[in-house]
Amino acid sequence: MSAQKTYFGLTTAPQRKLLFETWEATKSVTLACERARVSRGLFYYWKKRFDGEGYPGLEEMKSHARKNVAKKEERISQQVIALHAAHPDWGKKRIEQELCKANNWVPLVSHNTIKRILREAGLWPTDVQGKKKDPRKSGAER
Repeated sequence: MSAQKTYFGLTTAPQRKLLFETWEATKSVTLACERARVSRGLFYYWKKRFDGEGYPGLEEMKSHARKNVAKKEERISQQVIALHAAHPDWGKKRIEQELCKANNWVPLVSHNTIKRILREAGLWPTDVQGKKKDPRKSGAER
């Protein structure tokens, strides 16, 4: 039979503090992990940060996720608005293709981002009901 692994969820700052206080007092990784209810792997994961920053380093988990992913550069927004002003009959996909063509066929933004930029600038009509109209219905039934 294979050994079943125990899942240890995310740790809290007080739990990490207890882990390293117990480890410093007893010098036993096993005892510290049992008392704080964390795995040995997690102990060594946090030990790198504890050695570098001490107890303040155990307070917050650092996020490596990019911030403000949907926000595009101002120059791109200006290009989208300028293309829409010059060609009001173009839709979001045509503007996307023209920007891509001007950038040596490297995509700059998606057509949905272009729609968002134009909506924020007040140049894209907002849906009143938020639903698509049923094309099967005639004008008299609407």
